[in-house]
Amino acid sequence: MAGDDCEFHYGDGTNEAQESDFPTVERSRLQEMLSLLGLEPYQVQKLSLQDALQISSDSMKNWAPQAPRDLPWNFLRKLQALNAEARSTTMVLDVAPDTRPVEKESQMEEEIIFWDTADDISADIYSFSELPTPDTPVNPLDLLCALLHSSDSFLQQEIVFKMSLCQFALPLVLPDPENHYHTFLLWAMRGAVRTWWSPPPRAAGGFREDSPGLSRAPAFAFVRMEVSSNSKSQLLNAMLSPGHRQRDCFWHRDLSLGTNPREIADGLVEISWFLPSGREDLDIFPEPVAFLNLRGDIGSHWLQFKLLTEVASAVFILTDNISKKEYKLLYSMKGSATKYYFILSPYRGKRNTNLRFLNRLIPVLKMDHSHVLVKVSSTDSAGFVRRVRAIVAHVTRSPCRRVSVEDMAHAARKLGLKVDEDCEECQRAKDRMERITRKIKDSDAYRRDELRLGDPWRKAAQVEKELCQVQWAGDPPEKSRAELRHRLLELRAQQNGHEPAWGLQEFISGLSSPSLGEKQYFLRWMEWGLARVAQPRPRQPPETLLPLRPKHCAAVDGSEPPWPEPLGVEHFLREMGQFYEAESCLVEAGKLAAGQRRFAHFPGLALELLLKGLPLELIDGNTLSPPLRWVTGLLKELHVRLERRARLVVLSALGAPGTGKSTLLNTMFGLRFAGRGSGPRGACMQLITVAESFSQDLGCDHILVIDSGGLVGGVLAEAGERFEREAALATLIMGLSNVTVVSLAETRDVPPAILHAFLRLEKTGHMPNYQFVYQNLHDVSVPGSRPRERRQLGDQPGDVSRATAQLERQGDGIRTLADLAFCDPEKQHIWHIPGLWHGVPPMAAVSLGYSEAIFELKRCLLENIRNGLSNQNKNIQQLIELVRRL
Repeated sequence: MAGDDCEFHYGDGTNEAQESDFPTVERSRLQEMLSLLGLEPYQVQKLSLQDALQISSDSMKNWAPQAPRDLPWNFLRKLQALNAEARSTTMVLDVAPDTRPVEKESQMEEEIIFWDTADDISADIYSFSELPTPDTPVNPLDLLCALLHSSDSFLQQEIVFKMSLCQFALPLVLPDPENHYHTFLLWAMRGAVRTWWSPPPRAAGGFREDSPGLSRAPAFAFVRMEVSSNSKSQLLNAMLSPGHRQRDCFWHRDLSLGTNPREIADGLVEISWFLPSGREDLDIFPEPVAFLNLRGDIGSHWLQFKLLTEVASAVFILTDNISKKEYKLLYSMKGSATKYYFILSPYRGKRNTNLRFLNRLIPVLKMDHSHVLVKVSSTDSAGFVRRVRAIVAHVTRSPCRRVSVEDMAHAARKLGLKVDEDCEECQRAKDRMERITRKIKDSDAYRRDELRLGDPWRKAAQVEKELCQVQWAGDPPEKSRAELRHRLLELRAQQNGHEPAWGLQEFISGLSSPSLGEKQYFLRWMEWGLARVAQPRPRQPPETLLPLRPKHCAAVDGSEPPWPEPLGVEHFLREMGQFYEAESCLVEAGKLAAGQRRFAHFPGLALELLLKGLPLELIDGNTLSPPLRWVTGLLKELHVRLERRARLVVLSALGAPGTGKSTLLNTMFGLRFAGRGSGPRGACMQLITVAESFSQDLGCDHILVIDSGGLVGGVLAEAGERFEREAALATLIMGLSNVTVVSLAETRDVPPAILHAFLRLEKTGHMPNYQFVYQNLHDVSVPGSRPRERRQLGDQPGDVSRATAQLERQGDGIRTLADLAFCDPEKQHIWHIPGLWHGVPPMAAVSLGYSEAIFELKRCLLENIRNGLSNQNKNIQQLIELVRRL
């Protein structure tokens, strides 16, 4: 039998199945696991982030996987929704036809999929176990490893990022059981951005937003030697849990009814951090501390253990027995600067043998008898945890090794481990980023001196606004229009007279790379590099912030921001957009021949970013104006790229800054809009693909999602001009939309500009399907709260009363929301979303109630789109025309 033709058949009792039990060439455990999970096709063309975020029929179902090949997709969808139960999945299996009673053909059988196996399994993964079959639960650590092996670098990064928000331990070293060519996941770890309290004297005392893996901190490794009656994972969880609330960061055997052996995950190294909140009653340690956990025993995974001894401040070895083999391995660590501690259960092992070997190791490893801890069944668990914490605290207070994940990667390279970001594409992109950011000494000065089109663009935007007002005034004097057009052309000619600065040229070269992967690497590197050179600014406390991606279209107040807008990728894209705008304006006016255009390809370069999941600005956050020609150019290019799959639904989210709309969209669709205070004020858009198999049913091929950012203030503006601008921008966004989500704080205030937009759209007859979402932004979720309920629409707060006075001055009369014709109490949907956090950040996980409520809202929105309750879906050409008209 040829090796390529042999395959396994599972338990059907046929002769073919019996013959296949002895194949000529046995496939590896990894190959079998990938095949079982349906991931084998993704070993050449890896799963991408776009694959994971596609909208399909499953996006509308709270479904349970029915076969092992459903598990990866179910895990990804739960992780995207920040579901705290993503690590524990229920699989519903059909009972075999030959054993199922005829009268119970629809009977289903539930199997629990467990995230972890016991810490005390010491057998080699190639021994004493059978491969899982389609009706056998898969160990979810195997699922995670198989999924990471099948994902490209950007999906790996997203998986790690979402796991960090769920407070799951993160994969640091990905084992390769087939070739033993293990991978250190440095690139994947870079995206895990968190916020924590940075104590003095290193800082003035405030919240810091960064990747904890890129900050140097003491690290403590926990490993098992042969068999241990004590669980590493349970001990680590107890150490990371303040008070009596147990955190299950590291999954352990006692969380489920049973365990399943790991097939490919032994050798996995996980990492988690304790991050301080600034509250003495909750902070176990006053500074960030890293904890590392090796799955499997050190004898079988010596390379990983060697790495841990070179990066950790201290290593805790859990064991019942010290054998001669392990003694020799540990003896080889002679001269190591790392501190070693043993946690023994001597009544389960050979006590005298342990003592003999320990006495020999104490001088070799520079230990004393305080480094040997004994824990038996009668030991007080809480007291033991306090003792281990005290050891960790003592080590951190004394001079000790402090490492970042980058430092760990350097040690991994020396030991021969592969580091994921060492590929040529990633390194070329990094080099280009460093050439650009090296020249940025001051963000404000760089914007002023290098990105020079911003100031004339602000003036041009004002002239365009005046020109628009004159045109709508009714029979305006031709002289006024001519003067405004002349001023606009002068400003555009001034812009066109500039050459792109060196930094912008390098940026454009990075976007022009023929390698799509290198472009993606470059944009991520630019985000992080610019974040590093950005000026320090005040931070919001984490109770009000879900730190998502730095440098993306944030939600801040529409008034003057409390700190300068940080320099980001969007500033380079704005500059590209203004070169395109100026050139297009001059061509339209006949001042420049079409053949002389140099920047006509810019929309195509930017569109690549939109297609790969990067938000692009729809409304400039600097001028609070839409760059019409640039946006039109992007949409035209999108129409060309999508060809026949050009049917769009536009879904927008509006609300006052800080009401959680960006977090809502990110959780709902896996997007990358930034939270409050992390970027510019403009409205941004992202594109989501609908699976071809579902597009006919849903009625569209793509969903364009718009986040209004900080365009709409939360209180009534005193200045009439600002109110008009906010109302106009809200009208523009809602007018483009098929579906609008209005995000509100628990105080139930409806921003006046949004009320006014509803009034304007009511007159035009273009009313999107809308949902009002009230979010509990500060409190821990309330048990039993319902995500959705009906409310009397006349019950409006004081802010709305004040808004109606403003509306009256606008000539619309005093109106409440309930007075509007579109507000049908039978069709109006008002949602109440529980608090985001379960506990106190930064150590809190996203609450299960929040995740489940967001899923219900998502299902409702997609059902409304499918049932035609939204405005008529658009193609891109219609959207272009609508942008022009609005």
